[in-house]
Amino acid sequence: NNNNNNNNNNHQKKQQAQSKNDESDYITPRAENYSKWYNDIIRVTDLAETSPVRGCMVIKPWGMSLWENVRNDLDARIKEHGAENAYFPLLIPKSFLSKEAEHVDGFAKECAVVTHHRLCEDPEGKRGLIADPEAELEDPLIIRPTSETMIWTMFKKWIISHRDLPLKINQWANVMRWELRTRPFLRTSEFLWQEGHTAHATSDGAEDDAKAMMENYALLCKDILAMPVVKGCKSPSERFAGAEETYTIEALMQNGWALQSGTSHFLGQSFGKAFDVKFQDKDGKESDVWGSSWGVSTRLIGALIMTHSDDAGLVLPPKVAPVQVVIVPIQPKKSDVEGKAALEDALDNLVDGLKASGLKVKVDDRDNLRNGAKYFEWERKGVPLRIELGPRDVAKGECVFKYRAGKEGKIATSLEDAASAASTGLEEMQQELYNAAVERLESGIATGATYQEMKEALDGDEAGVFPGVGLYLVPWKCDAENEDKIKEECKATIRCYPLENNQEGMVEGKTCFYSGEPATHMALFGRAF
Repeated sequence: NNNNNNNNNNHQKKQQAQSKNDESDYITPRAENYSKWYNDIIRVTDLAETSPVRGCMVIKPWGMSLWENVRNDLDARIKEHGAENAYFPLLIPKSFLSKEAEHVDGFAKECAVVTHHRLCEDPEGKRGLIADPEAELEDPLIIRPTSETMIWTMFKKWIISHRDLPLKINQWANVMRWELRTRPFLRTSEFLWQEGHTAHATSDGAEDDAKAMMENYALLCKDILAMPVVKGCKSPSERFAGAEETYTIEALMQNGWALQSGTSHFLGQSFGKAFDVKFQDKDGKESDVWGSSWGVSTRLIGALIMTHSDDAGLVLPPKVAPVQVVIVPIQPKKSDVEGKAALEDALDNLVDGLKASGLKVKVDDRDNLRNGAKYFEWERKGVPLRIELGPRDVAKGECVFKYRAGKEGKIATSLEDAASAASTGLEEMQQELYNAAVERLESGIATGATYQEMKEALDGDEAGVFPGVGLYLVPWKCDAENEDKIKEECKATIRCYPLENNQEGMVEGKTCFYSGEPATHMALFGRAF
């Protein structure tokens, strides 16, 4: 009996420890469970947390400032691309969605529907507030999963002649796609994104627009997030609902899984025809309009976390970090009035110099925390550079640098050169993070594997496994049925047909690794978030 009691006690202790872990500041090592590591990072670094609404998250200030930095950079690129920002309604009449057949099929299963416009007390007094039966909508409204149908309805009003084209509109918004299995930033029912929608007089105009935006997304990932991507086309069965071609950027996470990080769609004339958007060409002839659409979302924050971070917490490339330099002043003894004045003077000059170099600086002078606790917190939050400044340092005309990644150990730096040293050091860190990610991407793609080898390797390769198996670049005969079979047999999907491996003549003479028939493409297969 005592044994049973002991077992019960142990079980209770284990459960308590587990729930404590969920709220504690413990980060599960990647090698133990990569999925748990990811969730722990988000929790302990205060990026986001779950909300009372199932499948929706609260993005906290640290997470939101990362998204704002991505948004500000991308917004400038979008404007440079020739698009203008606008805003469209959150609610879309259900009848709009049914106009484009493929589009309906693609989104029908994930729509949240508004059916009533008023609440009332339950007349039977059993259920509190209920949807008022008298207030049912004739045409129910969908909370936007994406805005093609709304925007193309407006395009019909705005486009008459070839002079109105091209028309390029972008909106920054939230969208809703009902998800059963969610992961913060990677897959939530509601998420933030930008969606661009363009209309053109020619097929080439629309397709070039979609390709150019894919390039912009790839540059955003490289320049700001220090994240290399594979640019490619989706296979027909992975295309956006209603598109003729979907261009994608795919990134490789540290566990060997891919993450689709941005998509750009050549829509052909499908939406032009479905919404009857015509224009008169130079000869007065009427034609259907060609279209493209493109978007990236808060998924990029998930990609950022999983590309660079380590077991100690977040690692942020300097260009995306909300704070690039945190200064922790070490106070002299209370009786040392001169020392205090000298420290404050040195601190002011240091901050001014760093800010003048264009760096985002924070001084952590909280007096309720020990210095060690401050170091620990900012390291976890991924701040690229910490500078310590105490009375002894000031006396020597120095301060102490500690980088979050790259350069090891503490570096004594003269106060005079601190600003230029920080600028140079942070540029180097940005580049080093990118180089390390490029190396990981290149070594994470296997070539020349047989189907059997891939299948065996991916068997049991779940999201929690680190470092994981990686991706497979193989000759492939485009075939939706075989693609489905592979998905069933080993959960691998075609991430894309990489553009650089599908130039003319590259698949000639190659046979498909699955069917043995002549290959039509080089395909990148793998598990994906």
